[in-house]
Amino acid sequence: MRGQLSHIEINVADLNKSAEFWGWLLGRLGYAPYQSWEGGRSWKLGATYFVIVQVEDAFKLQAYHRKRTGLNHLAFHAADRADVDKFTEELKARNVTILYADRHPYAAGKGSYAVFFEDPDRIKVELVAAGAES
Repeated sequence: MRGQLSHIEINVADLNKSAEFWGWLLGRLGYAPYQSWEGGRSWKLGATYFVIVQVEDAFKLQAYHRKRTGLNHLAFHAADRADVDKFTEELKARNVTILYADRHPYAAGKGSYAVFFEDPDRIKVELVAAGAES
C-alpha cells in the first residue's frame, strides 16, 4: 500500500448539493458510503476514501477556481470507452456541465478517451477510459 492514495478531502460550499453529486458519481464508480456526520460525508473503495466537508462560513466568499494555485482536477478510471460514453450520457441527463464538449472525448489528446465535467463547486473531474492516458 505504500504510496497508494489514502484519501482526498474536499471543502464544499453546499454539503447537501455536493453529497448528491459525489454520492451518485462515486456510487457509480464502485465506492460505498463510509461515514456521515453533520458537516461531512465520505465514501470508500478499497483502501481509498473520498471526503467532502462543509466549508466554514468565514471561507465561503472566496470561491474555488482550478486555475489558481492548488488542485486542477481529479481523474478517475472508467472501465473502457463504452463506460465513458455511458457516463457522458448520464451526466448530460443530470444537467452536469461537460467541459471541452467541442473536443469530447479526445479533449486530452489522441491517446486519451475521457469526459471532463464539473462538480457543484466547479471542481474539474475527469473520467478516463482504462488504457488511455490523461
